[in-house]
Amino acid sequence: MAVGPLDQIRIVEIAGLGPTPFAAMLLADMGAEVIRVERPDARSLLGLDYDILDRGRGFVAADLKDANDLARVRRLIESADGLIEGMRPGVMERLGLGPDSFAETNPRLVYGRMTGWGQTGPLAHAAGHDINYIALSGALHAIGTADQPLPPLNLLGDFGGGGMYLAFGMVCALLEATRSGIGQVVDAAIVDGTAHLMAMIYAMQGAGLWSDRRGDNLLDGAAHFYGTYVCKCGGFVAIGSIEPQFYALLVEKTGVDANKFRSQLDRRKWPELRALLAEAFAARTRDEWCAIMEGSDVCFAPVLSIAEAPEHPHNRARGIFIEDGGVRQPAPAPRLSRTPGAVQPASQTEALDIEAVLSAWSGQKGN
Repeated sequence: MAVGPLDQIRIVEIAGLGPTPFAAMLLADMGAEVIRVERPDARSLLGLDYDILDRGRGFVAADLKDANDLARVRRLIESADGLIEGMRPGVMERLGLGPDSFAETNPRLVYGRMTGWGQTGPLAHAAGHDINYIALSGALHAIGTADQPLPPLNLLGDFGGGGMYLAFGMVCALLEATRSGIGQVVDAAIVDGTAHLMAMIYAMQGAGLWSDRRGDNLLDGAAHFYGTYVCKCGGFVAIGSIEPQFYALLVEKTGVDANKFRSQLDRRKWPELRALLAEAFAARTRDEWCAIMEGSDVCFAPVLSIAEAPEHPHNRARGIFIEDGGVRQPAPAPRLSRTPGAVQPASQTEALDIEAVLSAWSGQKGN
């Protein structure tokens, strides 16, 4: 059995979508024993036999509208260190499983709540998805073409601003509970987390270094030295030559006229210089540019597809991708030197016996 830094931490996960299972995956990857509560006969939203977001943890089947199942789940939560759920505000309370329900029976319980809008506020009870939450945070406005905002998949909201912040909040509250002996509620809202991720951009905007227009800034595709270029083969490369010494190397290795590229930060010249670099990159294939630039201080990388990325030599050398359940997937991250994370063995098809889990957890409580 793999052991990570969260070994002996027990978490109940009320099955949900997107950021909730992602947070549970992060905790399980780091050694927490996470038991997911699933509806009977529940299937993956995408119809997957193996869902990467559900890896490393077992599940019990329970109908929370059934009194007997509800009582068993309550007992499970009373034996846990933490709980995570992604229901709309008030749903868990109506089930009799809200945080106040465990104030006496499990005062150390850390209660993680994952929502888009948060537990409070005018929009708290409204439906929404990643795109809506990042829109309200100011992030979506800054991403896309000059003509239109474009969603960055659901990475920024669901997983960056949502699941990661829930997992971080859980670990913070669990650590504090070891000192105080008292749990607390973690209100993780995607709109909060996404706004927090925008801290540097808000700082630059406040200092007059960031325009509120897309395609007009250092990091949003306007700068000729920070963006992507199409190659002769149709593939793309990514360039991030911000620092002067890296920029000079970019000019040298592309073979463009250095005299025309002297004014790196003159925004008036950015469109012209981007056109010149586009012409240079289009003259060679992506593989040819890799041979010229990869591993140098140009700040260069090929833009790899999802299928290509696991095969890149750097990713292979670091073991960034692994295989579990016959499915290739990202390995646990980040890396710890003494108690590294790992994908815990668990079945995604066979439910655990909830009474056996209760017996084991009751026996461990207080250890």
